[in-house]
Amino acid sequence: MTHHQLSIQARFRPEVLERVLRVTRHRGFKVCAMNMVHTTNNEHINIELTVASHRPVDLLSAQLSKLLDISCVDIQPMTATQQISA
Repeated sequence: MTHHQLSIQARFRPEVLERVLRVTRHRGFKVCAMNMVHTTNNEHINIELTVASHRPVDLLSAQLSKLLDISCVDIQPMTATQQISA
């Protein structure tokens, strides 16, 4: 199983995390780690998501980008230390 790290920027809405997790599960990815931080104006959030799957991460990234309130999804390269600990 391959691990991938995604950086997601979104408008803050109570249902955003639920939508992200639902799409992640439906696309066949397992959530290994997740961190959410509010921006300084509390209107947006940054989500760091580490997932694992045998599927290409581009499939997940494309579906997350289509979600309402998601403004940006970036696939982050994982360092060797992150790959070992994940």
